[in-house]
Amino acid sequence: MTINIKQCNLEDLPTLQEISYETFNETFKEQNSPENMNAYLERAFNLKQLEKELSNIYSQFFFVYFNNEVAGYLKVNINDAQSEEMDDESLEIERIYIKSKFQKHGLGKYLLNKAMEIARERNKKKIWLGVWEKNKNAIDFYKKMGFVQTGAHSFYMGDEEQIDFIMTKTQK
Repeated sequence: MTINIKQCNLEDLPTLQEISYETFNETFKEQNSPENMNAYLERAFNLKQLEKELSNIYSQFFFVYFNNEVAGYLKVNINDAQSEEMDDESLEIERIYIKSKFQKHGLGKYLLNKAMEIARERNKKKIWLGVWEKNKNAIDFYKKMGFVQTGAHSFYMGDEEQIDFIMTKTQK
């Protein structure tokens, strides 16, 4: 078993879009209407939107490879790229997306550790993320990794308002 990581660039846009659609759909299609899923996927993961995010100097994307196959990715944000207003000592993990066939291989933990390493390199004391209140597996994973719920915010799946828990971990 080989796990590798590579920072994404603009040439990776088609693969990034493909993984975004696939992983988001796998994770959330059962709990949401097809109309709301399609509306969200079109808005969040169209090539123009992903190019804008990838070009932002305060965001970074990383592919994770499992046995030389792209298995998922990590997106982190600092400063103005964060999806919520946070202080200068914060780093946001906006996405840890792993294809379902690669789950349960430690890739989420691997990407979370990469995010913590980036936070340390950038002298960020807090790492935070938003996770859907109904995504029990993810919430349990983040709790196990030392995150605690510190708030909540609205997330729109198409026209449906949902609640994301804000979970935070403070680094020493």
